[in-house]
Amino acid sequence: MDRYVVRPGARLAGTVRAAGMTKNAGLKQMAAALLAPGTSTLRNVTSVVDLKTMIELLSAIGAETTWVADDAVAIEVSEQLVAEAPYELVSRMRASINVLGPLLARTGAARVAMPGGDNIGNRKLDMHFAALEAMGVELAVVHGFIDARCNALGGTRAMLEFPSVGATETILTAAVLAKGSTVIENAAREPEIRDLAMFLSEMGARIEGAGTSTVEIEGVDELFPAEHSVVGDRVEAGTLLIAAASAGGDVTVEGIELADLEMVARKLDEMGAEVSRTPDGVRVRRDERLHATDIQTLPFPGFATDFMPLAVAALTTADGSAIVTENIFDNRFAFVDELNRMGADVRTEGRHAVVRGVERLSGAPVRAHDVRAGAALVLAGLTAEGETTVLDPHHVERGYADLPGKLCALGADVRRA
Repeated sequence: MDRYVVRPGARLAGTVRAAGMTKNAGLKQMAAALLAPGTSTLRNVTSVVDLKTMIELLSAIGAETTWVADDAVAIEVSEQLVAEAPYELVSRMRASINVLGPLLARTGAARVAMPGGDNIGNRKLDMHFAALEAMGVELAVVHGFIDARCNALGGTRAMLEFPSVGATETILTAAVLAKGSTVIENAAREPEIRDLAMFLSEMGARIEGAGTSTVEIEGVDELFPAEHSVVGDRVEAGTLLIAAASAGGDVTVEGIELADLEMVARKLDEMGAEVSRTPDGVRVRRDERLHATDIQTLPFPGFATDFMPLAVAALTTADGSAIVTENIFDNRFAFVDELNRMGADVRTEGRHAVVRGVERLSGAPVRAHDVRAGAALVLAGLTAEGETTVLDPHHVERGYADLPGKLCALGADVRRA
């Protein structure tokens, strides 16, 4: 059975570079390339499993993707698109929903299977649907498929109940070719939204306010292919910074902005690690044992839900007790049972987890249930006594190109078996 084998080792030290083509940015931009016939090129690309799934999905719709360099993909989009995203591909990852807006904008129709992805809780599409209906789309969910069509998309004012990243992306990619103006209130502010808007602007879209809570889009008649360098993967960067803080050491992650990891940096600082900006990245240093601090997940610029499992792993060996509150998803604590198999003392109730730090974890066989939970178990293994085996590593590889390789470059003992 495939697995990661993790053994405790020396303190982590050195410099690594954050990957490009993030799950949270690059995959969405690949879908957005559907908006313009011709060939768009995305640079700073790293191949992960979900990227391969997106390539298959785009091919089924009418866009062929080829590697044109070690870190660049060209997406050739045809004049005629197939307005259907098949279940067998969409079921593998939630990012597949990002073809809905471009298909409606280009073809006036879309048949997209309800998306799959990690089992981390209820992720409704109500806000996507309400905004699209306000833009003139007729929608129905029939036999597990979203059937959507419109004569023409029109501008609207979309007030989101929650700053949803997915809903903001769907509205953005539909509105850029709609007639008139669209305003998104309470929009998501994540760096990945800002980067998507930058790519769309390079294609000829008219967007103002991306990265703030109010985004204004003036629809245009057509978009054109563009070249764009995808923002560095802040979640991978944060994973490596938390790993260094947890295991101890002195690590610099390049290719990322401290502003995009400000809340992670603040919490690591509260835990006793030193975090600082470098000319091309972020540095973390930790010498003494970490001490506990409370954490709650919130939309950006708050503490991202993707970092929560990693933070819990670090807190398991911190001095003291902490309360971790998950405000985004309702089923994200499933990994806690695996940490407790390693000797952690974590108790959950609803959206809260109480983490009581222990001196050291004990290596054990554990199972990855999703991308970030799997990464958290690898990090826990770095501080455990004995050998830890993390089963089902394919979950981790959906979002990390080579997490063992990055950690080994810093002195860790992690291998895939």
